[in-house]
Amino acid sequence: MSEGEDKVLAAGKATELSRSDRLPDWFPSWAGELAELYFSGTTNVFLLHGNTFDFVRTTAQETNFGSISDFLSQQLFGRWDLVLHYDLARGLRCVAGSSSERLREMVTLANRRVGDLSKIPKDPSKTLMVLDRFLQRNVMAKPEDRLSVGIVIDHASFVVPRGDRISLQEKTHLVTLLNWATSPYLKRLNMCVALLEDQQSNISERLIGNPHIASIEVSLPEEADRLAYLEAVAGKRIESVSDYTIEEIAKLTAGISLADLNVLVQSALEADERLDSATFQKLKKRLIERQARGLLEFIEPSWGLDMVVGHDAAKERLRQDALLLKKGRLESVPMGYLFCGPVGTGKSFLAQCATGSIGIPCVKLKNFRSKYVGETEGNLERVLGVLRSMGPVVVIVDEADAMLGDRQGSGGDSGVNSRIFGMIAQQMGDTRYRGRILWMLLTARPDLLPIDIKRQGRAEVHVPLFYPTEESELRKLFLVLAKKSGATLREENVPKQIQHKGNLSGADIEGIIGRAWRISLIAGSDEITKEALAEALGGFLPSSQSLERELQELAAIIECTDVDFLPEAKLSKMKELGGREHVQERLTAVKQIVENR
Repeated sequence: MSEGEDKVLAAGKATELSRSDRLPDWFPSWAGELAELYFSGTTNVFLLHGNTFDFVRTTAQETNFGSISDFLSQQLFGRWDLVLHYDLARGLRCVAGSSSERLREMVTLANRRVGDLSKIPKDPSKTLMVLDRFLQRNVMAKPEDRLSVGIVIDHASFVVPRGDRISLQEKTHLVTLLNWATSPYLKRLNMCVALLEDQQSNISERLIGNPHIASIEVSLPEEADRLAYLEAVAGKRIESVSDYTIEEIAKLTAGISLADLNVLVQSALEADERLDSATFQKLKKRLIERQARGLLEFIEPSWGLDMVVGHDAAKERLRQDALLLKKGRLESVPMGYLFCGPVGTGKSFLAQCATGSIGIPCVKLKNFRSKYVGETEGNLERVLGVLRSMGPVVVIVDEADAMLGDRQGSGGDSGVNSRIFGMIAQQMGDTRYRGRILWMLLTARPDLLPIDIKRQGRAEVHVPLFYPTEESELRKLFLVLAKKSGATLREENVPKQIQHKGNLSGADIEGIIGRAWRISLIAGSDEITKEALAEALGGFLPSSQSLERELQELAAIIECTDVDFLPEAKLSKMKELGGREHVQERLTAVKQIVENR
C-alpha cells in the first residue's frame, strides 16, 4: 500500500476519495492538482492563489455554490474529523459547509481536543501556537485517537506577508508553517493546510519558494462552470431579457468571475435595459477591466487590414494567420508578433487592424508598475490570470522595450524588472496557449528588447515598418487617414506630387490631415479642400531628428524575420552597406553617436 493510500485509509478515517483520479468530473482543476499532490505524499501545505474569492460549486448538485472554504470543508475534507478555518476578523472556527449537524459535532470535538475556540484570541501568533500544540499532541496520540484535520487560513498575506522587513511575530508565523510543511510526522497523518490569497506576490517569498509547499493557481471559471452558475441563479429567465441564449452568454463571458457574472445577470433581470449586443459588450468590457483592476483596456477595432496602406507581404501573412486561427489550426499560428520601426509608422494602427481581421477580442496592456513593494508583480500576476481565462485574445503591448523589463534589471529596483521579465517570458513561451493568447509587441527600439522575448517560440514574426516613399502609397495614405479621422477627402484634392516625400510618417500625415480639416471647417467647407491640404502641407516641417530615425530604421531592418517584409528601398540600403552584418556595425556606430550627444 502506498503512503498516499495509507494516509487516507489509516484508522478508518478516510476522505471521500482515496485517489485523485477518482475525483468527480465537476471538480475544478485546481482541486484535482491539490488532491494528486496530497495523496502522493508530496506535500500537505498548499497555497491557493488567483481567483480565490469567487464562487465555486460545492456539491454534485449544480445549484449549490459557495466559497472555496465551503468546497474544501464539504468535498476534499468532507469526511475528516475537524476542518478549522482562520482569518484575522473571525479568528479560529469550525466549518462544515451546509451540514449543521456535522458542524455541531466538530465544535464539540474541537473544544475538547483543541481548546475552547471562543476563548482563543484572534491574534495569529496565539492561534498558530494553539494549532501547533494541538498538531503535536495529535502526532503523539495513539493511532485510533488521531484526528484527521483540515486547516484553512484565509487572507494568508496578513499572516505571512511578503518582504524582508517583517516583524518577529510574522517570522514566527512563517517558521511555524514551514515546520508543518516539512514535518515527516504530519505528512503521515490525514492533515492538510490550505492558505488562500488572491495574489501570490503578497505572500512571503520564503514560503512560496519552499519545495515542501505547493502553489496552485485557482483560475477563472471555465465555460461549463459559467453555464452551471447561470442555470443556478437565473435559468431560462435570462433569455427573456437577452438577445443571447444562456449557452451563448456562458461562451461569451470568458475571463469573467462568477461573482461578476452575477452582476451581469442581475443587471439584465432587474434593469429596464435589454441585454442586446451593445449593452452586453459594454458590460463585459467593464467587468473584465474591473477583473484586471483597470490594467487591461479593451480595444474594439473599427477597421481591418484593408485599411492598411502598403506592407503587402506583412498583411498577407497576418491574413493567413487569421484564417488558420478561424479554422482552429492553432499549432501553426505564431505565439506572437513584433511590430518595429521608427516612431509614427503606424505600428499601433497595424496591430489594431490585424486584430479586426482576426476577429477575436483584443486588449491593450496598460502600465501595471507600482511604487509599492510586491504590487507590480501582483498586478502582472492578476493580468496574466485574466488573459489565460479569456483566450482566444490578442494582447497589444505598446512601448514593449520599456514595459517588459529584462533579465538583469537595474541595481536599484530590488529585482522587480527581472521578475517581471521572467513572468512575461514564461507566459509568452507557454505553448499550451498558442493561438489562445496572441502577443503583439510594438516598439521603435527592438534592439532594446531582451533576445529571450524576441526569439522563436515567443514573438516569432518580426514585421518592420518604414516611412512611405512611393508617390502612389503616399496619396492612398492621405485618403485612408482622412477616413480614419472622420473627414472627407476627395482623391482629386490630393496633390499629384507631395512635398517632403520620404520624410513623412503616418503620424505626420494624420497631423497634416487634421490641420487641413481645421482650415477647411473655418473656411466653411464640409470636406477637406485642395487649397486647405496644400496650405497644410506647405506649412508643415518634418522632424529633423534624422540620426534617431536612422537608428530606428536600422534596428527594424536587423530584426526583420522575412525578407519579403522589407521594401525595395531598405533592401537596397542593406546591400549598399554590405549585408546584415554591416547594418549591425552601422547601428552600433549610430548608437554611440546618439548616446554621446
